[in-house]
Amino acid sequence: MHCPRCGQQQVSGDTKFCSRCGFLLAIVSELLINGGVLPELEAAQRKSTILNKKNGVVFSIGWFIFFTMFVTSIWGILDVEELAGISAVTGVFGGLIILIASLVFLPSSKIRKVLPMTEIRGPASAPAGLYGVPAHPALGVPQQQPIEAYGSPQGSWRTPDTGELIERGSVTESTTKLLKRDE
Repeated sequence: MHCPRCGQQQVSGDTKFCSRCGFLLAIVSELLINGGVLPELEAAQRKSTILNKKNGVVFSIGWFIFFTMFVTSIWGILDVEELAGISAVTGVFGGLIILIASLVFLPSSKIRKVLPMTEIRGPASAPAGLYGVPAHPALGVPQQQPIEAYGSPQGSWRTPDTGELIERGSVTESTTKLLKRDE
């Protein structure tokens, strides 16, 4: 398996994080095992709930119609005016309370569908450097120069390009020269 972010080939399919960039690979491997679908997500989408905003609005309209038109008219026909007034108030204000509560507290009724994933294929010719294979080596061709090329210039107290001080001769070299003269 390759990391989808950086293209690094992983040691095993059980790796939880990419060894190069740290990308979370646990979900990627689960997607590959299940053919591009997460079982938990699919189960959550299949789960239908009756308590949602759409059903709450429909229930509040039904409540309003039932109590204001039917129950009120029944109590009016039976000559119970107090109950007719109570049912009218209950229908209007109860319907409003149910409507507001359903819009505020209930989840949305929209069904989120996950499209089935087809096999992901890369382009016919992968760009250079993709999947951890660099187009060019990181370091160029090694060049060799003798060590004398790195020595400090003679005759000036500053090096011409860098402005560094010139190294003075070693104390042991001059002492060795004096000892050779004495012999």
